Amino acid sequence: MRMKRRPRIIAALATVSLITACSGNDDGDGGAEGDAAGYPEQNITIVVPFSAGGPTDTVTRMIADPMAAALGGKIVVRNVEGAGGTVGAGDVARAEPDGYTVLMHHIGMSTAPALYKDLGYRPLEDFATVGLVTEVPMTVVARQDFAPATFQDLVTHVKANAGTVTLANAGIGAASHLCGLLFQAAAGVKLQEVPYQGTGPALTDLVGGQVDFMCDQTTNTSGQITAKKIKAYAVTTPQRVQSLPDVPTTAEAGMPQLAVSVWHGLYVPADTPPEIVEKLSGALKTALADQAVIDQMAKLGTAPVTAADATPDAHRAHLEEQLTTWQKIISDAGVQPS
Repeated sequence: MRMKRRPRIIAALATVSLITACSGNDDGDGGAEGDAAGYPEQNITIVVPFSAGGPTDTVTRMIADPMAAALGGKIVVRNVEGAGGTVGAGDVARAEPDGYTVLMHHIGMSTAPALYKDLGYRPLEDFATVGLVTEVPMTVVARQDFAPATFQDLVTHVKANAGTVTLANAGIGAASHLCGLLFQAAAGVKLQEVPYQGTGPALTDLVGGQVDFMCDQTTNTSGQITAKKIKAYAVTTPQRVQSLPDVPTTAEAGMPQLAVSVWHGLYVPADTPPEIVEKLSGALKTALADQAVIDQMAKLGTAPVTAADATPDAHRAHLEEQLTTWQKIISDAGVQPS
């Protein structure tokens, strides 16, 4: 509390005010608790740094309403596209640390420092972690009329036709880009990469036959695969995906090096009061335990993380580990920061 001196105030009242202010400050947490006590008092915005309809957007919209219900407020989802998710992430890093601007990001939070020279934010220093959300398998998929019949056929085909085969992705740093890098490294081939402003438009062109193949998350491809609008070659996880039981793993198909899943997490700007972070984390846990959310995720080949992983500490530890892991992978792949 800040006191304003007023010449005409009587001494006794000034003394009482001073004692009250000091005792409030001596509490050590009165201000932060005050900030959190009425939270939220306005709409919360979750920024998705990718296009609407993409996999990260899909996951965000699954949990937004149950989180809002748990918080007793309203959550608005806003898509801010650009530069592999770095534009939206930068906006949140610079936002007021009051809990009303939240970021949903994926594995790209841990890869961006190795991919961009002037990122404009630091993942560990400029954000507070709220909790992990889900870890989504990826699929290697192609236009329905693409010639290779199996994953092994695909590898043989791209090696023989590297100059003409097109590999789509959602932009530098996107999960589809990272998976594509790993595929090319494992296959020992350099392909024509076609970057898009988001996974949604990339997948649209794949369905339309404008590009040959790509990696994409099951949250985006499962429906298109089951509808036979695109061809699935493999999933990039150690076990097969329950919603796509006939699709082999990359390990089964002879490329165990291509192992990647896309984890998602919620962030707020650094210096957001810990009590608000905990409220958001608690609402996230509630949303992830919602049966409707569990069922929706299962249909898309994924599942919520455990309650233990939907915490700020678990999320931060995972981010630290992933930053180190992807720095090495990207460096070994010979990718130069842009």
